Amino acid sequence: MKIRTLLLPLFALPLSAAGTLDIYWIDVEGGAATLIVTPDSETILTDAGWPGFDDRDPIRIVDVLENEVGRKELDYFIASHFHRDHTGGVAALASMIPIGRFVDHGDSVEMGWNERADLLWQSYTDAAGDDRMQVEPGDRLPLKNTDFLFVAARSRFLDSPLSYQGPNPACRDIVHKRVDKGENGKSIGFLVRVGPFEFLDLGDLTWNFENETACPTNLFGEIDLYQVTHHGMHMSGAPAHIRGIRPLVAVMNNGPRKGGSPATYRALTSVPSLAALWQVHRAVESDAGHNPEDDFIANLGETEGCGGHWIKASVQPDGRFTLTNSRNGFSRSYGPR
Repeated sequence: MKIRTLLLPLFALPLSAAGTLDIYWIDVEGGAATLIVTPDSETILTDAGWPGFDDRDPIRIVDVLENEVGRKELDYFIASHFHRDHTGGVAALASMIPIGRFVDHGDSVEMGWNERADLLWQSYTDAAGDDRMQVEPGDRLPLKNTDFLFVAARSRFLDSPLSYQGPNPACRDIVHKRVDKGENGKSIGFLVRVGPFEFLDLGDLTWNFENETACPTNLFGEIDLYQVTHHGMHMSGAPAHIRGIRPLVAVMNNGPRKGGSPATYRALTSVPSLAALWQVHRAVESDAGHNPEDDFIANLGETEGCGGHWIKASVQPDGRFTLTNSRNGFSRSYGPR
């Protein structure tokens, strides 16, 4: 299998762009699917949801791509890691629309663990064929006017902070959890920049690795828009990491009964910088005190009969950005810092 690796240098920054950067969090019922559309209409999808369910998740992705964005193909598909809720929908998606390149962290570390993991890996490699590209921290996608920097891959991270801010004071109370040797900890993470705006997505990176990016010094600086790691599940969401990046707005791509843990909710809302938390689903097992107000939640009920509403962020060249809930049209604008 041929794997092509991006080798763009860390210092190669793009020119400023006109138009908006758009980000869609597509409801794949507790999986993950984040569609990024650059100001030059380049399309990058990270993860494709679950397999099965009559191709529910790929159909929802294609619907947003065609009817909201006006495109019928993807320039890049990024597999954050190889779990069914993230890459299970890839084969069906690739049968529906052309995909230019498939980006990943390298071969799955869970091959041979069980039949399900082996079948998932085989379906991904069959879909990708020779169009795979393996990335390392510091690589960039070759986009026209958008800086798309990979900051994590295969349990490796940037060698030095993007902007040194001194020791992270939240590391004084650092706590470690069980070591993760599986695919979650291998997740690809990336930082997207347009003008002064920055968006961070670390896939399903787990607690100890989040601490590694935050201590003793936060690698990423302060983040305007943060995709909550690992659907807001309790095995991620390390407070030292969240307090280090000081997000202005966070979006949680969770399901009604997956993610959205009260511990992660508290870790996010305890950060003074946070202006708002948006969720793809209400966490139905949590009370009202551990969910945002309904206007900030795209889907309020269970998976059965769910309308599959999405959340969109639209970012202006000056760094101002607006989030919109497709369920009710509610929107709120933020920044720049």
